[in-house]
Amino acid sequence: MRASKRPDATRKRIYKVVFQNEGKVYEVYARSVASSSMLGFVEVEGLLFGERSGVVVDPTEERLRTEFEGVERTHIPVHAVVRVDQVTRRGTARITALPGGADKVRPLPERGQH
Repeated sequence: MRASKRPDATRKRIYKVVFQNEGKVYEVYARSVASSSMLGFVEVEGLLFGERSGVVVDPTEERLRTEFEGVERTHIPVHAVVRVDQVTRRGTARITALPGGADKVRPLPERGQH
């Protein structure tokens, strides 16, 4: 899954990574995707976001940019990865709520509560 070591090929490759996290589906774009040295994880490096030059800002992409600010490399559990595609150009990063997502998860009752 790792991009080729040739500088020209590495610079042009873009991967779309779709994964689930806390009842939501994340769709991010990155320069590199590989098996992680940590067993059971996928390593995603070089996250790509749109430029902030425009007046109109996509709130979802801005939220992702803030969430991953300062992150050089992230490790995603293999079971959370839905799909990895090599694409010709970067799209808009986004978060989509799953139908019946995180709100279906209920905490266990504390001792003494019935």
